[in-house]
Amino acid sequence: MSSITTGNEEQYSDSKKLAARGRLNREYTIAETGWFPWVARHLPLKSGDRVLDVGCGPGWFWASVVNELPDDLALTLADLSPGMLQEALERCHPLAFAEVTGKQADATALPFEDGSFDTVIAMHMLYHVADQAKAIAEMHRVLKPGGHLAVTTNGAGNMRGMYKLTTVFGSPPYDPAGAAFGYETAERLMQAQFGNVTMTEHPAHMRITEPEDVFLALTSYPPGDRADEAELAAFRAAISEAFRAGGGVLEVGKETGLFISRKVG
Repeated sequence: MSSITTGNEEQYSDSKKLAARGRLNREYTIAETGWFPWVARHLPLKSGDRVLDVGCGPGWFWASVVNELPDDLALTLADLSPGMLQEALERCHPLAFAEVTGKQADATALPFEDGSFDTVIAMHMLYHVADQAKAIAEMHRVLKPGGHLAVTTNGAGNMRGMYKLTTVFGSPPYDPAGAAFGYETAERLMQAQFGNVTMTEHPAHMRITEPEDVFLALTSYPPGDRADEAELAAFRAAISEAFRAGGGVLEVGKETGLFISRKVG
């Protein structure tokens, strides 16, 4: 069964499909502090650090939090998709960084020298990588001694009340990202590579008021984006029933966490 974790070349040639899922999280998440600012405030960054963002996507994170970051950061953007990388570079070049550079890169074979960066960041991307342990080993390699790896991902129970609607496509009733690289896997692999890891969960939930945004998000990736008319009709009916049962809204819990490891040495 194909899912959000497969078909990366088609899914991430640009940010259009990702934007539908991003909108759902941006518009309907209820939290004291939004996801991007919350992550920024937990990152162990200091002025002058060299930072590598692996799987940078369109650079939304940096554009959202640049004013909350330490001064004089040298930012290197890396993504397997040339389209995503170009979008990120265009978005980040005008921002207040000491330097912004970019390279198309496979997370399991990073084109950087050993000990090049003070911090490596991999936000919601390791579930796309077949050999996650090798990618984490590469991130460890390019870190300076004392540097940090910061990884974000979803838990297995993330937005389960929404993902159960995708069973009409034959999908399992849970977040495919959390299944492919969830909390337990992140902790296990980072502990194995670094010998240490801390985890913090973002306190948040979702209150979705527009059924169409659920439809657009969950049909932005396989198998929903390849469903036939009958499947799409059944999906719309399932969404309508969920909103009816919720009195016009869909309330779902979120499980999104930040894992940080330090390179000893």
